[in-house]
Amino acid sequence: MPNDVVRRGRLTGERTGEMMHFLSSMTADRCIADADILVDIAHVLMLHKQQIISQETAKSILSALLEFFDNGIPESAFDDRYEDIHAGIESLLIGITGENIGGRLHAGRSRNDEVVTCMRMKIRDDIIRQLSILCRLRETLIAVASEHENSFMPGFTHFQHAQPTTLAHHLLSYEQAFCRDYERLVSCFTRVNRSPLGAGAFASTSYPISREYTAELLGFDGLLVNTMDAVASRDFALEALAALSLMMVNVSRLCEELILWSSGFIRFVSLDDAFCSTSSIMPQKKNPDTAEIMRAKTASVIGAHMAALATIKGLPMSYNRDLQELTPAVWRGIRDAKHSTRILVDMLSTAAFDAARMQEEAGKGYATATDLADMLVRRYDLPFRTAHTIVGRAVTKGALDLRTLDSAAEETAGISFSQMGLTGEQIQEALDVSVSISNKRATGSPSPLCIRIDLEERKKQLEQDRNRLMETISRLSRSRERLIADARGLTG
Repeated sequence: MPNDVVRRGRLTGERTGEMMHFLSSMTADRCIADADILVDIAHVLMLHKQQIISQETAKSILSALLEFFDNGIPESAFDDRYEDIHAGIESLLIGITGENIGGRLHAGRSRNDEVVTCMRMKIRDDIIRQLSILCRLRETLIAVASEHENSFMPGFTHFQHAQPTTLAHHLLSYEQAFCRDYERLVSCFTRVNRSPLGAGAFASTSYPISREYTAELLGFDGLLVNTMDAVASRDFALEALAALSLMMVNVSRLCEELILWSSGFIRFVSLDDAFCSTSSIMPQKKNPDTAEIMRAKTASVIGAHMAALATIKGLPMSYNRDLQELTPAVWRGIRDAKHSTRILVDMLSTAAFDAARMQEEAGKGYATATDLADMLVRRYDLPFRTAHTIVGRAVTKGALDLRTLDSAAEETAGISFSQMGLTGEQIQEALDVSVSISNKRATGSPSPLCIRIDLEERKKQLEQDRNRLMETISRLSRSRERLIADARGLTG
């Protein structure tokens, strides 16, 4: 097996296996190995176009690279004796083509710009996958909400019964939150998809390279112009992890509610058995383990973000080997977020919500007391704070009826509602859950009318997001097809 061609000139002495493993980034580099082949192909095409290498040299190198592209990179390229996959691939190429050919691959670039280009390509693909999953998640939330426009349930503040709402309203609140997560990742993509290739170690190169050409071949939207910033900065990875951390917080909150709602105390939902487990000792148990693991995966993603931030914070310009330790955290955070949201889609789509049980709880805890206060304001032209005080004091008397309201009104404002014409029927109507919800007509409210309007808007937004995503996917696919076609055309 060829030795590490990068090390042999300046450094001597054999490393121990432990030392090679410690310095090697091969485990994390498996995530960018395919991207590295594409970067190599684009770089060779550029070297040939700029007449830096001959056509015969380009053909020989591209033939070997296309073999790796078509049939996979040989496992020997991932050996720990190489510090990274870039050195492994270059060493194999030299072994295949000879140093006079393969040794020309690295002209005009450094591993510094090479690795960060690969990272950007991998992360942009991961963002696209995550955006696709978010579209499915939002679609699922919209679909379930559509089935529960009239499924009344309690809304909570401080995890106490607060005001009634509907399951549709509750689920659309998460859809709206995941839509913002989608927007953050789309915005992040625009900053990820900039090419650092050609920056060299940090000061570019004296070869007459064309950074614009390789950026075009690889589907980038433009360049990171300053070459020092191009190789030294990892804010694109930090931003992606930040967006994923925020997304996972929303995942965790939803999972927390599903866990609580599936408990014997609440019984609002039954999760499909596929997403639950049982106890090794208690045969009656059905535990929401999948949702619990997702809560923990949220901590993992946030931890990956914190680890990445801590790795970067003290580094001077430009490249430092510390950056090697960043990538495992990045890949872990991206992986955990992707798996969690993909499984969440299936868990939500198979969940069975108990509308009757939710409605049973919807009006408890004086949940419509605000509606009663609002009715008193409208009917008797009271200040809201006065009506609020009267209803609050009536609650302390143990009921919301004409007797307690009269007593509270006398104590608070020296008035009698019964003398003013208030009836028990009017009080009960104001306290009715369905009336409470149907009366809320402001934009975004839980009334069925508002929910139907909101559902249509959410569906339109989702369709627009999907169409733009498909355009991005198609554009990147065309760039890759052109890159490979150009390489095959040059090799004949």
